[in-house]
Amino acid sequence: MIDPPGNLDVSRETLERLTVYVRLLQDWNKKINLVSPRTLPDVWQRHIRDSLQIMKFVPEGDMTWVDLGSGAGFPGLVVAIAARESRSNHQMTLVESDQRKAAFLRAVARETATALTVLDQRIESVEPLGADVLSARALAPLSQLLVYSERHLASEGTAIFPKGANAQAEITAALEQWQFDCEEHPSVTDPDAVVLKIGNIRRV
Repeated sequence: MIDPPGNLDVSRETLERLTVYVRLLQDWNKKINLVSPRTLPDVWQRHIRDSLQIMKFVPEGDMTWVDLGSGAGFPGLVVAIAARESRSNHQMTLVESDQRKAAFLRAVARETATALTVLDQRIESVEPLGADVLSARALAPLSQLLVYSERHLASEGTAIFPKGANAQAEITAALEQWQFDCEEHPSVTDPDAVVLKIGNIRRV
């Protein structure tokens, strides 16, 4: 078991649940491809802390949060576990079409007593979800994420997309078809990465 670091800034109870999550991730990753095995030694920094950082860009209050292409649960499942105590008014939905990964997400939710919904359907097939917050990590280029946002984000909603070193190129490409407000925030886990906070999305 990989021990958690001391700089996550979460409660003891949340850290315990995240530790259960990491244990299950290690166990399940031996059977199905959830994350690259080479990232597991750095799972707390590369996956957990990287996911936790997006919470600071979302205000507290009643809201529906939808995470697209959740995979192993980053960032949506991490956010749901962390919000269990501090933001219990978040209603989290994870969309993951891979049946085995969806089963993993449900198993972690059960073992950590975290209330959420897992939809094991394709993003394009799910009925519009009207999310107040929409997130996705390592899923698709920004142009495609905006297509998903058009379908699943409420008109006044906010999209939160962690992006790597190609963020500027993706923004430039997206502006050929879309208009949107965009804030770029430096990632706390990667000097070349950013977190995009996007709203007021509309087609050109």
